[in-house]
Amino acid sequence: MSATTETMIRARGLRKQYGDVVALDGLDLDVERGTVLGLLGPNGAGKTTCVRILATLLDPDGGTAEIAGIDVRVDPDGVRRRLGLSGQYAAVDEYLTGFENLVMVGRLYGFPRRRARERADELLARFDLSDAAHRPSKTYSGGMRRRLDLAGALVAHPDVLVLDEPTTGLDPRSRLEMWDVIRELVQGGTTLLLTTQYLEEADVLADHIVVIDHGHAIARGTADELKREIGGERVELVVTHAVDVARAHRVLEDVCDGDVRADAIGRRITANAESGPQTLMEVLRRVDAEAIALDDVGLRRPTLDDVFLALTGHDTSDDAPDPDGELLVGTTDAAGATEAGAIGHRHEEVTS
Repeated sequence: MSATTETMIRARGLRKQYGDVVALDGLDLDVERGTVLGLLGPNGAGKTTCVRILATLLDPDGGTAEIAGIDVRVDPDGVRRRLGLSGQYAAVDEYLTGFENLVMVGRLYGFPRRRARERADELLARFDLSDAAHRPSKTYSGGMRRRLDLAGALVAHPDVLVLDEPTTGLDPRSRLEMWDVIRELVQGGTTLLLTTQYLEEADVLADHIVVIDHGHAIARGTADELKREIGGERVELVVTHAVDVARAHRVLEDVCDGDVRADAIGRRITANAESGPQTLMEVLRRVDAEAIALDDVGLRRPTLDDVFLALTGHDTSDDAPDPDGELLVGTTDAAGATEAGAIGHRHEEVTS
């Protein structure tokens, strides 16, 4: 780490317990200025609990956390001035227009009415929402609502942005659009903590990744380092006839470096492909020579399920109960979360 590097998010030994459920179990995090840390894990792993502590919405049972050098317990108001938060679900008032939503957030941050309106116009233009600015947000598509929610998290020009599963529920096109927006923010110097269940998303956006399970880190590194740890790319075959499975299995054992797996149905077989496309080509030559009929064949990169299967012995379908539930629903930013709920639909007071 260079002498000029500034750590914008730091956590040491974070702990949180709900009854008998340990949500965080000594978690350490470091995020440097202008970088993206991807926090990966299944539901119930502790991601949202970590987000809530960093956003001053929840007190930890143990450990410390700082945002831009400000302790979240000692000076929560100072943290809220430096941090923007977008939760798992688009937290917009569907009866307000996009413009009114952003003006409301600005007013909650204490902006004068004129500055709040100016900032709303700036963000609507930046997120390509100007044409829909004066439509009720309930008429927005899912991708538009997510962009509006992210705009709300940026109203106060935060140094640090926390995005809790920002693309959950989006279609592929909207997800790609959101990725573009996030890249632009980081290029502009924003420091970002991104929680996600998708290794692909972290691969595209994150400089570093921390994988957590049962509240503690089980792996750290770049996306490439994590994928190398679990064997990199894999050849996948779907055999047409069950009678040919054994022969296809032997082909993969001969060509690939061990770790040949068959799924519960028995006709899908995968194996490590150390040489990527070259391994796939050799497998296809051998399969053709053996006259083995295939329904599908491909070369795929590891998924988060692959990472978890390799690191913990279970995949993301074996989720633990999530003690947080949906506590972040309705929370666009840490400073205005409680007040926003109280204001409800009184938009005439903040937009006039």
